[in-house]
This record gives sequence, structure tokens and C-alpha cells, in this order.
Amino acid sequence: MLFNSYIFLLLYLPITLLGYYTLGRMNVRMAAIWLSVGSLVFYGWWSPVFLILLIGSIAVNYIISQMILNAIKNPEYQSVLLAAGVTLNLSLLFYYKYFAAIFDFLIEYGFMKGEATSILLPLGISFFTFTQIGYLLDCKAGIVKERSALSYVLFVTFFPHLLAGPILHHKEMMVQFSHSDSYKFKPENLSIGGMLFLIGLTKKVIFADGIAPYADSGFAATQTLQFWQAWGAILAYGLQVYFDFSGYSDMALGLAKMFGIRFPLNFNSPYQATSVIDFWARWHMTLTRYITSYLYYPLSMAISRYRSRRGLAIGSPSLHSFGGLTSAVLVPTFFTMILAGIWHGAGLQFLIFGILHAVYLSVNHIWRIFFANKTMIIQTRANWYIRTTGVTLTFIAILFAQSFFRADGVQQAFEMIQGMLGVRGLGDGLSFYLVSQYSFGDAWRQVVSHHLQLIEIILLFVIVWCAPNAHQIMGVYSPALVSPHPASFKSMQWKPDAKWLFIMLLLLVLCLFNLQKETRFLYFQF
Repeated sequence: MLFNSYIFLLLYLPITLLGYYTLGRMNVRMAAIWLSVGSLVFYGWWSPVFLILLIGSIAVNYIISQMILNAIKNPEYQSVLLAAGVTLNLSLLFYYKYFAAIFDFLIEYGFMKGEATSILLPLGISFFTFTQIGYLLDCKAGIVKERSALSYVLFVTFFPHLLAGPILHHKEMMVQFSHSDSYKFKPENLSIGGMLFLIGLTKKVIFADGIAPYADSGFAATQTLQFWQAWGAILAYGLQVYFDFSGYSDMALGLAKMFGIRFPLNFNSPYQATSVIDFWARWHMTLTRYITSYLYYPLSMAISRYRSRRGLAIGSPSLHSFGGLTSAVLVPTFFTMILAGIWHGAGLQFLIFGILHAVYLSVNHIWRIFFANKTMIIQTRANWYIRTTGVTLTFIAILFAQSFFRADGVQQAFEMIQGMLGVRGLGDGLSFYLVSQYSFGDAWRQVVSHHLQLIEIILLFVIVWCAPNAHQIMGVYSPALVSPHPASFKSMQWKPDAKWLFIMLLLLVLCLFNLQKETRFLYFQF
């Protein structure tokens, strides 16, 4: 079931909310069970078969987590249980996400004989798998305090995050699900959550889906694109994935707030980032938090302990030597980003995507260590021309990496990059790549159609770079666990008044009239 569908908006959401708050007045536990069942219905709507997979995964992981918590006096046994749990989760993920791709790769390049195969990928498998692995790791670390089975089921299945994130942490969520206050009806929850949800829905239905045909047409003909056409296509895709993921993130937080639950912020104007380090602090923020906590830091600490045992420098003094820089920064960065890349998909293009970002981040770290200082960083934030340069360079680097993220294969990505570099010529500097639906017979309409994509791209980038994001608009009312600064202009700050009610209703009508396109969110495939 999609958030941008009539059945969700007009049937599923009202019934689920009504049952949740009606039961919440009588019995909190019954309300939690209602929401759990409702979340399972939401997930199973697309394919009931995979509902069995999700329920089985939750049951096995919860049993293992309780065994780990009960074996607190036996660390070695805990480690065995943890290894078994992580192995089971990763095996499940490997089978559905990577097995067919590796099998087909071996056949294609002659390493084995057979016929190409495909395995239907369960929606959101990466998200609910990583969420549960993190819970098991924290059980072993002794961090877990809340052990309720019902809270755990809600923690994993709560439908706003189930299919495409954010990746939640148990200490943030299970406490909320176990608190009776979360089940009490409060009008402000619907008001705030509804406004944020509609902002996200507008981003998805109007902006992302509106620009998508340009990106799709460009990537369908990468071998012929010239300079301006290639840049038109990649800019269109950059905007599509931005508003698609930003829209989903806003909708997830808005829906959670409607049920009295607060999510962590997952998207914070990443195209305004002045460096790639800053970009990953703004884009898919909960994934960045996850891989930093469970991959980067553990590996970095293990390397530091190894160097310490050998009498080698660790910490800041070690960063000015090649060996220290490599072990403390480069190795953990490449390890983490390569895994983050292939987490997004099984194709070789996702591996290259991860490697590119590892290179970007490494260069960024080296610049900060050897060339930058606090004064320069402050100046970068203060001086508009230095900041603009940083934003522009970061954005261009991100677009080259997104060529691999979007492409169906490595060859298609390289063809797109060749076009972006002008290998096939510049083409017409006044027209970007156009889809067939904008081809008109008469001359004047042909001229207009040649500029539609450029105009749309400019308008959307004005929103991306100049307008406040959804949580800045919501300001102090933002339901995110950590909110950004409010919008600079008070007229852009949301308030529970007639003006914003009118805007809310206008957005609702606008979205309802455009839901017939009903396209899936890009991150559902992960």
C-alpha cells in the first residue's frame, strides 16, 4: 500500500486512526495490538506471502534478543547468540537481495552455466532487517531496557517507517510505545501531523512525479545524450530522488505524529550541504547514524586498539602520518561506504556508488586535517560566495555519484557521465532532453516545449536552495525528535490558524487530483 493512493488516504488511514484512539481510551494494550495488526495489514497489502516472512523475522529476532538479555552473566554465550542472530538476518537479506544478482553475474561472464533467474524482493527488507540487527547488537551491549514483546513488534512494524525508513533506534521508540500518553487523542497531533504529511505528499505527487518523466527519458537513451541533454536528465533525476525521499520522510514523520509518536529527523536539506561530510549529515540521516554507530566506530576503535598494542600513535597525533591516516580514517570510511553502497542494491553500479562516496569523504577528511582550520570553516559558513562554491562543488560531485545510483547498470552510468562531460558534443544549449509528450506539431509550441524542462528545473532548485524545508516551516511544532531551526521569515512558520488551514486544504485537494499517477517511492526497492 502506498501513502500516495486513494485507498490509503480515504480508507486505511481514517479507519486505523479511529480504531487506535477509540481503543486507546478504553485499553492501551488493545490500541497497541490494533496498531500492530494494522501495520501488518499495511505491509501485507502488496504481497501477503511476504507477511509471513516479516512475522517470522520478528519472532526469531525477539526470541534471540530475550536469550541474549537473559544470558547477561555469560558473555561468551551471548556472543554466540548474537553471531547466530546476525548471521540469520544477513542470510535472509543476502538471499532475497543478492543471490539472484550474483548468480546471473556468474552466468553472464561464463563462470558457470545456467539460466538467468530472479527473486522477488520483499518491500522494506533492508530496513526491518537492519533495525533488528541493531536491536540485537544493543542487547549484547547491555543498552536495551524495554523488553515488552508488544513494544518490540510495534518498533519493527509501525507502518510509517516500515517500507522506507527512517531506521529507528529502540531507545527512542520502544519507550514511546510503552507509554500510555502516546495512545491519548490530542487534536494537535492530527493538526501538526496532517500538515507535515501533506507537505510531504505534495513533494512526492507534484514535484517528484512531475519531474520524473524527464529523468526516465534521459536514462532510457544514455548512449545518445549530448552535454546539455545529459545534464538535463541528471538534474531532473537529482530533483526527483530529492523530492521523492524528502516527501516520504516528511510523510513518515507526519503519520507518526498523528499516532502520538515522534520519529528522528531523516532529511534536512542535503543539497544545501557545503561538503560531502555535511551532505551525509543531512541525507538519510538515520542510515548515516546507523552505519556510523555499528560499522565505522567499531572498526575505527578496533584499529586504534591494534595500533595501541603495537606502540603506534593513535588519535589526532596519528592523523599526520600516512599509516595513521589510512588506518584511522581511510580504511573505516571505505569499509563503511562500500557496505552502504551495496546495501542500496546488488548491482555493480551500487558498489561504485559507495566507492565514489568513500573517495569524496576521504578527500574531505584530508582537506580538513591538513589544510583547513576552525577559522576557515567559520568563514565558509559566513561568507556567501565561499559557501556557494562549497555547495556547488558538493552538488556536482553528488550528481556524478547519482548517475550510478539511478542507472540500470555500469555501462548506462558511464554513458550518462560521457554525455555530462560532452564526449558526444554540446548539443543545443537552450534545450534539455525532452520527453515525447511535450512534442507539438506547430513551431511556436515546439519552441515552448523545448524550455519547459529548464523552467521546471529552475523553479524546483529555487525551492531546494532558497525555501525553508518542511521542518523549518513547522518550526517549534516540528514532531522530529531533533528539529532544525525555524524558517527565517515568520510568514513561513506554521501556526494553527485559519491561513494554514486553508493552505492545508489546498494542498490536500491538489494532491487528490494528482493521485491517479500513483508511482512507487524510489526507496521501496531497498
